[in-house]
Amino acid sequence: MSTLQGKISLVTGGGRGIGRAIVEELAGAGATVVFTYKSSSGVSEDLASALRAKGHTVSAHCSDASSTSEAAALVARVIADHGRLDILINNAGITRDGLLMRMSEEDWDQVIASNLKSVYNFTKAAARQMVGQRAGKIINITSIVGISGNAGQSNYAASKAGIIGFTKSIAKEFASRNIQVNAVAPGFVDTDMTGALTPEQKKTLIGMIPLKRTARPEEIASVVRFLASDDAGYITGQVLCVDGGLTM
Repeated sequence: MSTLQGKISLVTGGGRGIGRAIVEELAGAGATVVFTYKSSSGVSEDLASALRAKGHTVSAHCSDASSTSEAAALVARVIADHGRLDILINNAGITRDGLLMRMSEEDWDQVIASNLKSVYNFTKAAARQMVGQRAGKIINITSIVGISGNAGQSNYAASKAGIIGFTKSIAKEFASRNIQVNAVAPGFVDTDMTGALTPEQKKTLIGMIPLKRTARPEEIASVVRFLASDDAGYITGQVLCVDGGLTM
């Protein structure tokens, strides 16, 4: 299996959950990893320090992924510091769940901005460098909710479905420049979100999954690492569901 030795990668929302696992996976595969966080400064800086102590090249940066100017500034800094950008992982996202009739405009706007606009922001900022290199990997973290929908998550589902459409469109735009663009759609993963469920809710949830368990963040990260590697050089415009069979 290909390593990522010498590759420069940027991960948004890398301080916790799936993003944290992706940072650890890419660093372990040999990539230089720059990752963003918005509010989890303590755990993010601790993660970066711990990985550097193991000999990896990792840095954490506070950046609002929903801000076009902040995204552009961070990408420019990565290129200035490292000379190129090989891998972009758009992972930043939030939830503001609620039934549509009770959902505020703010809850809608914040989720669309954090989850969907952020993908536009960082992809556009990174695209010029990758086009010039005639090489690049862009992996967008969506969700099976963007495929199947979910009551009480119309804002989240819309943002994640938007990522899928964006992924396929950009894959077609960039294919001639040797840039592969794919999406990973996790199912239910062992993160803070599922940790808040009651035992009865977890039992019901697991009963819906053919593999009869939730995913570990590392299982999502390993798929991302594969897509970021040369082994996935002939894969583009795809959505890989990592969901234990839930959407099959």
